Amino acid sequence: MGRKACAVLGGLALPRVKPEHRPYRTADGHVRIGSVIHGLGAEIEDTDGWVWTLVRALDGTRDPGRIAADVAAAHPAPDEDDVLRAIADLREAGFLEDAAAGGPEGLSERDRIRYGRGVPLLRWMDTSSRTDSWDVQRTLSRARVLLIGLGGAGGVAAQGLVASGVGFLHCVDPDVVELSNLNRQVLYRERDIGRPKVEAALESLRALNSDVVVTGEAAEVRGPEDLARLLGTGAAAGGGRYDLLVLCADQPAALRSWVNQACLEADTPWADGGYRGPLVTTSVYAPGRSGCLQCHRTTQADSRDLRLPAGEDEATVSPRMPWSPVNAVTASLAGALFVYAAIAALTGVPALPAGFRLELNLVRPGEPGFEPVLRRADCPACGGA
Repeated sequence: MGRKACAVLGGLALPRVKPEHRPYRTADGHVRIGSVIHGLGAEIEDTDGWVWTLVRALDGTRDPGRIAADVAAAHPAPDEDDVLRAIADLREAGFLEDAAAGGPEGLSERDRIRYGRGVPLLRWMDTSSRTDSWDVQRTLSRARVLLIGLGGAGGVAAQGLVASGVGFLHCVDPDVVELSNLNRQVLYRERDIGRPKVEAALESLRALNSDVVVTGEAAEVRGPEDLARLLGTGAAAGGGRYDLLVLCADQPAALRSWVNQACLEADTPWADGGYRGPLVTTSVYAPGRSGCLQCHRTTQADSRDLRLPAGEDEATVSPRMPWSPVNAVTASLAGALFVYAAIAALTGVPALPAGFRLELNLVRPGEPGFEPVLRRADCPACGGA
């Protein structure tokens, strides 16, 4: 067997096709594996029929050597090395797992029950050569997240992160719950009106998942020094630095730029986003591995054609209001996208660029936008480094 196949098959005791990637045979004899979802599935030409024999043999009851011997004995075309290389290719593509893996080792029986529906979804989207599908959940259970802003999107993001099983979440918001919040801030109830949002949020989040450590503070970010302090709370809590900052607030106006610079200095990935009328977005920035916020803003400005008269301010093209038009739909979608982006950034599932921007336009829902955030050598914030 080739060196690459040996490396990829290392540690794979009883290979089996993931249940969500169950193969089938097409009318013309090809093998389709990985489900029919775009981005996951693959079609394999199978003129001699041995690939079909192979994928059916990958049922978790035999080791790779035994499978190779059985398939080679049933067909004249492949030898055992050919079959082993094919198993290695299927594993590298993310279609296989190890039936002999220990399952939720390091996680409790309670965890197995709680996350037993979520792990198969992550396994479905995982295209890595991971041996044990519970590795992703273990990674989440060790993750430390700082979340700033517990409004509509932030409340949903906090709920999703806690429900998904992140290990530690620190929440920051200076406000109290108001009646006008309740059209979209689904984390709160009428009885919470007048309470600090952090107080009400911690009560709700801890009741949702008592196995997650959830802390918080009623604080406002007034400048870069506040962010430096907040990014240090992870170490103060005994767990080292944060793995991700999730920014769900948009005030003061310079907040995003402050966060961008603070995360560059702390080498901390962060997520940004929210809603602007019917446009819902999320972005992820990974210092050293993607462009930063300023890189992306400059790229957008370079490609934008607003056709404004000379000297006209760009602010005139969009409505400016003292509050953002929003309801439970846009706030919840934004919060859910935060959770999606956070899980991808923390675990690599699904496999996305290190930095990216995702947007949904509710007026044209069939035209989602997705683009990587690329480095710019002329960036005044990160210099492309």
